[in-house]
Order: sequence, then structure tokens, then C-alpha cells
Amino acid sequence: MADSGKAGMQTKLFSVYQILRERYGDLHWWPAKTPYEVMVGAILTQNTAWTNVDKALDNLRPDRLHAEIIARMPREELIDAIRPAGFFNQKSTYLKALTAWFAQYDYDAEAVRRHPLKQLRAELLATKGVGQETADDILLYAFNKPTFIVDAYTNRLLHRIPIEAGKNNTEIKTFCESQLPRSVELYNSFHALIVTNAKEHCRKRPLCNNCPLFDQCSKMGILF
Repeated sequence: MADSGKAGMQTKLFSVYQILRERYGDLHWWPAKTPYEVMVGAILTQNTAWTNVDKALDNLRPDRLHAEIIARMPREELIDAIRPAGFFNQKSTYLKALTAWFAQYDYDAEAVRRHPLKQLRAELLATKGVGQETADDILLYAFNKPTFIVDAYTNRLLHRIPIEAGKNNTEIKTFCESQLPRSVELYNSFHALIVTNAKEHCRKRPLCNNCPLFDQCSKMGILF
């Protein structure tokens, strides 16, 4: 019975992915030209909208959005550049710390990719300003490591379907990785689809009309 229940839940989780993929297609995340740009974006997007992040990134593009340059950049200059993203004092500290971590690999993304996911995740989580979501953003989108991203949107979606995935982000991550193929492409696409549907329909105050998951959702119209 336990195996049957697990298989059923696996089908349910993967069916959510398939439904979202059919609606939204391939979203080509993350919007960045280099692994380091992903890293910077992952810090700047904390507690702010991506439109504000893009303004900050534009202030650094094209000449200053490089790890070696930001490593040498005076703090005040960095603060001024990233000001549109908010929390600019602490984010400047986080960017310096993350850049120092990257320096251990000579700013070489391929050198990072040669190391095991578990080691890299532990190193990132030990870096100031890098929590689980930020670490997984960086590992998946900058370094193509198969790690499933759990954020507020993921929590909301699983709660509303519902899929009993766990009580905290660590449990949810473990559950989702156990139920889905370990695939960079799938994790990349699934996270992008969850975020897109959350912005289109699965908001705090949901807009259920025309939501692709309407028929699967048991929490229609209920706030979360």
C-alpha cells in the first residue's frame, strides 16, 4: 500500500508539472548571460521584485557585472549601483561574500561544476547572506546542479493542490527530489512554471478563473 500511495503522489506531482508546461511552455530561465550574473541576481532578488533587480543589474551592465570587478569595487560604489534592489547595505555585504566564495574557484564556473553538489551547497550555505533558496537558485541556474528550489510559491502550490510534501522547506525539498527524476532541465523548468503560475493565478488572493490547475486544486478561492 505504501508503494502504491507513493507512486500515486509521484504521478500527481509530475502531472502538475505537465499541466503547467502545457500552458506556459519552456520559459528559458534564468534570465542571465553568465553564471556570475545569476549569482548576483539571486542575492539582489531577496525581498524584492525582479523589476527592481533588473534596474540594479542594468546599473552594473555591461562593464561592471564581473566577479573580478565587483571584488575590487569600493563598497559605496556597489551600494549606489544596487540601490534599486533595496536593502542595498546588507546586499552589498552579501555580494562581496559570495564573490569571495567564487574567488576560491578562480571565478571559473567550470571549476565549480567539477565539485559535488553536496559540498557546494554546504559552502554556499556557510556564506553570509545565502540561505537555502538562494543557494539552490545559484546551484541550479548558475552551475547546472540538480537541486530542487523550494520557495513561498512552491509552498503555496503544494498546500492548495494539496500534496503532503512536508512541514518545512527541507522536508518539501527532500520529498520533491524523491518523487521527480533528478534532472537539471526538469527542476529548472518546474520552478519557473511554479513562479509564473503563482504570479498569474496562484496569488495570495488567488485568481482561479482560467488557472491551468483549477481542476486539480482543492483550495479554490481559499486564501493562504
